[in-house]
Amino acid sequence: MIGRKILSVIAIMGLGFALGATNVSADEAEKRAKDPRNKKFMVGEKNSGYVYMTSQTRDMQDDDFGNPAFVWVDTGEALWNKVNGTAGKSCASCHKSASKSMRGVANTFPRYDPQTKKMIALQAYLQRHMTKDMGAKKWKWESEQMLAMAIYIKLQSRGDPVKSIINDSNRATLAPFLAKGKKFFEDRRGLLDMSCKHCHEDNPGNMARSNVLSMAMPNGFPTYRLKWQKPGSIHRRFSGCNKNVRAKPYKRGSEEYTNLEFYLMQRAAGLKWETPSVRN
Repeated sequence: MIGRKILSVIAIMGLGFALGATNVSADEAEKRAKDPRNKKFMVGEKNSGYVYMTSQTRDMQDDDFGNPAFVWVDTGEALWNKVNGTAGKSCASCHKSASKSMRGVANTFPRYDPQTKKMIALQAYLQRHMTKDMGAKKWKWESEQMLAMAIYIKLQSRGDPVKSIINDSNRATLAPFLAKGKKFFEDRRGLLDMSCKHCHEDNPGNMARSNVLSMAMPNGFPTYRLKWQKPGSIHRRFSGCNKNVRAKPYKRGSEEYTNLEFYLMQRAAGLKWETPSVRN
């Protein structure tokens, strides 16, 4: 145990945590923590990633005209109404107005898939729906079309609280996937021997290089990240975190990442949907 604690300290130093190491970092973290806008993005001890962003980043998210992700919203709306595939249908052909039919859908993914007997994420579900029911070609996970459609669908739930889909009737079915997601979150991995928990449960509000660590809440994804200069899925964020701790990332849509996303969804219950959020 002593050896492992020493390794953790070395790993944290290697990742670049500034746990009160400099006045500049401490002042910046404190400034963000005192922003009065935070109240709308906190539920009990749960904080949205919004709470840890710079004022300029929050300003961008708060203004739909200034939010750069709304370019993808416009694309998503156009794709929703566009005929796609050999079946000669658009999404609107069956689902009509997205503002009505897709309201609350953000809370239903990842969901249990009886076909594969695994959890399925929204993007994977859309791929299947397009190829099987619409006769259309697949969109890649991080393609402009896929991100635009995922953002547009989840936008319809913006402002609604994240809700757990686990209930008495499905608890036995979903419990194993929840446990796998939790285990992934807590397991150490990579050359730095770190878990998701080390950053996002043990150190939220502290600095890792120039970023203030968040609680890893998924309620703003797909999110426009300034570092990427475009939107990205939560699975892209998982992959980046794995690389940061020098671990081999899994593929987008993998069972591992989908279970992790499912666990984080239950963990975020009560926070409001922000898609498309803006993050540093």
